[in-house]
Amino acid sequence: MTDRKELIRKYKETPRPMGVYRIRNNANGKALVGASRDITGKLNSHRAQLRMKAHRNEQLQQEWEEFGPDAFAFETLDLLEPSEEPSYDPTEDLRVLEDLWLQKLQPFGDKGYNRKSRRA
Repeated sequence: MTDRKELIRKYKETPRPMGVYRIRNNANGKALVGASRDITGKLNSHRAQLRMKAHRNEQLQQEWEEFGPDAFAFETLDLLEPSEEPSYDPTEDLRVLEDLWLQKLQPFGDKGYNRKSRRA
């Protein structure tokens, strides 16, 4: 039988899915697009903040209250395969992937909850 420490070690060594995600309001079509090294954890964090009325995106929080949780879909748009290189830092790759999806979906203004990037 595997002990608890072994299970924890295996969990920590398991790579997390990283890439681009979207929170979509099915009632009005608006979306929030973002990237993360741990999509599952990030989406869980967004859900928790919205439930606790503590999300930093005020418009998203307001519409969560207005339309309710069932109006929102949390989805993975694109996954980034981790490199075998021990020194690999996915930060730049995630930024580029996120920028591509932001250009494609344009989730700004009336179409979404994202703000235009200062990088652009």
